[in-house]
Amino acid sequence: MRSQNSPVPLGPDSLTWKYFGGWRGMLFGPWAGSMQNMHPGLGAGVEQHSKFFDERWERLYRSLYPIYGVVFDGPRAAETARQVRGYHDTIKGVDARGRKYHALDPDTFYWAHATFFYSLVVSIEWFDGPLSLADKHRLFDEHVQWYRLYGMSMRPVPESWEAFLEYWDHICRNVLEDNKATRDVLDLSQLDRPPFLRWFPAPVWRAVRSVVTRGFLWLTVGLYDQPVRHLLGLSWSRPEERLHRVIGRAIGLGTRLVPWRYRYHPRARAGWDREAGRIPGDAPLVHTPARNLPPLDRRDLPIHYSPKVPAHESR
Repeated sequence: MRSQNSPVPLGPDSLTWKYFGGWRGMLFGPWAGSMQNMHPGLGAGVEQHSKFFDERWERLYRSLYPIYGVVFDGPRAAETARQVRGYHDTIKGVDARGRKYHALDPDTFYWAHATFFYSLVVSIEWFDGPLSLADKHRLFDEHVQWYRLYGMSMRPVPESWEAFLEYWDHICRNVLEDNKATRDVLDLSQLDRPPFLRWFPAPVWRAVRSVVTRGFLWLTVGLYDQPVRHLLGLSWSRPEERLHRVIGRAIGLGTRLVPWRYRYHPRARAGWDREAGRIPGDAPLVHTPARNLPPLDRRDLPIHYSPKVPAHESR
């Protein structure tokens, strides 16, 4: 039974449920990853503790399950949040400049959450058009409610949407750094075919990869705030901005052709299905299929989400 002081999970009446957890958000992967890694503590943790770049697609796809679970797992969301927090317990050390870091430092941990929240706001406006100020306030309040589930200090969390914008601008201008972990995220030169294109002939993929990845990076550059582009030495023009906006709206319109339930990641879809009575409320949580699990020699490390799933599962 939840005590009166326990954090309350978000539910289907929230704007976050409506917009978070969609497959179209995958286009924001390099933006979110690079924005997170530019934070000194996060970048050092990734550089010293992560093998992300040895299994880029698998790590991304499996990580989405618990990330989305903190929003969509209903009464079990707080437990999912505790598990996510637990993956960060041992990620600590000293970076190349002699600065101590810990993934559970409140400022570091909140920055990761802030990127998920702000990417949601930016993605809604890129795909669907401007949000009202009231909706931005509502999404901000929901992101605070969502963050409370982790049981972290609330000290770094801004008090309002307007204060969040000031916080975001301050971090972009004064805290973020151009580092190896960020450049590794943006280096897509050896990117393999995504899982849903494994049928695509490998030689053909290698022939077209540079065109695909340049387009992906161009979309990412357009999503950055100008101070971040300046930090990374990236240029951006007004014609590019206009084209970027048109492409975002075109993608948003295209996703409307997809049946509603299948616009969502399986973990998010399961949340909606429980609410709609399609599956029992106590149905087992949906976990990543075996193809996305860490390499065998890393599955028992505490930094990994590595559920026990049948080898034949393909969801």
